[in-house]
Amino acid sequence: MKYVITGATGHLGRQIVEQLAQRVPATEMTLGVHTPAKAQAFAQRGMTVLPLDYRDAASVTASLQDADVAIYVPSKSHDSFSRVTEFENVIAAAEQASVKHLIVMGFIADQVNNPFDLSAFYGYVPRRLAASGLSYTILRNALYADPLVPYLPELIERHNVIYPLGDASLSFISLADSAAAFAQVAVTPQLWTQPIYTLTQERSYTMPALAQVLSQVSGAAIGYAPVTLDQFATMYDEGHEGHMLASMYAGGAQGLLATVTDDYRKIMGHPAQSLPDFLTAALAAQS
Repeated sequence: MKYVITGATGHLGRQIVEQLAQRVPATEMTLGVHTPAKAQAFAQRGMTVLPLDYRDAASVTASLQDADVAIYVPSKSHDSFSRVTEFENVIAAAEQASVKHLIVMGFIADQVNNPFDLSAFYGYVPRRLAASGLSYTILRNALYADPLVPYLPELIERHNVIYPLGDASLSFISLADSAAAFAQVAVTPQLWTQPIYTLTQERSYTMPALAQVLSQVSGAAIGYAPVTLDQFATMYDEGHEGHMLASMYAGGAQGLLATVTDDYRKIMGHPAQSLPDFLTAALAAQS
């Protein structure tokens, strides 16, 4: 078997590589990466590392050639047009390279009425795949829980969660659980009969409930005092991400980031790690 992972040196990609390496021999894994030097540790373990630039259709095709299973993790570009363009290169390459099954990362903010800057891309993905003729599985992630860990000291200092969500809820999944599900689907053809899975923990959280969890795990009193969307965009505009982040929470305020499913349990045979357990373990690992 040949398993290909693109974006293999990113946050999710690296964890997918590690999870897949627990299930298949390293020699069956090919990693398509933008900067091969960042993947030398993987190469030393017997994995094939190839240069891949999503903007260069030829390099994508070379990475995907004759893959039994290819896992596509999108780039971190901040606009839907760029991501749709790279995705078109991936689709064309997968067809030309005779990929037998394509696994694609999705996101729950893909609804037609979602104002999130990247919702157009995530909404495009299932429609484009349905028209492609490829065998595929989409794994839609909830919000990653991991950024809450480095964000916690700021929230403790503010004494409040400040997400502009109002009464709406957020659903989470950890990077580790998401990666495990990707790897499990990759090696389990029986799971390919369902074209779309949504990876979430088993409950969502209103902002007061999230504040309560954060208070519990940190031992500090944290409440909820939301800022406006404009304020949030200004506060977190590092790397020009402010508008994108604010637009995501604008969708969340409409209840569009609250999805909860049992799909993770279907894939893995057990529930995803709960948010309190994840945060407790992550904080313990730091101490």
